[in-house]
Amino acid sequence: MMKLVLVQGLYYFFTGIWPILHIESFVAVSGPKQDIWLVKTVGVLITVIGATMLVHYFSRRKKPFKEIAFMAIASAMGFILIDTYYALVDRIWDVYLLDAVAQLILLISWLILIRKKALI
Repeated sequence: MMKLVLVQGLYYFFTGIWPILHIESFVAVSGPKQDIWLVKTVGVLITVIGATMLVHYFSRRKKPFKEIAFMAIASAMGFILIDTYYALVDRIWDVYLLDAVAQLILLISWLILIRKKALI
């Protein structure tokens, strides 16, 4: 269960900080952007979510696990919906569908874990 927190925390931290540290390579992979400030703002938020999960993981505390699980599940669901919808209507590049798949894997992993452990 804590390994899933670590994996999702690392994924969010590094994908969030990428456009902040090197916008040029981020745009080269994800497609042109109109509002760089907005890309960096979202990057900060994703980085903070990932950092929160990493702090929880490295603190080795089990509580408040329900809150961390809720944040992880809700974040993954939000990214799946946004990535899929905007890629399918050709607003963003199809590379975002790869992120939707990664988010779906995280979401399914959480749902399996919750079912097995009756966490929530």
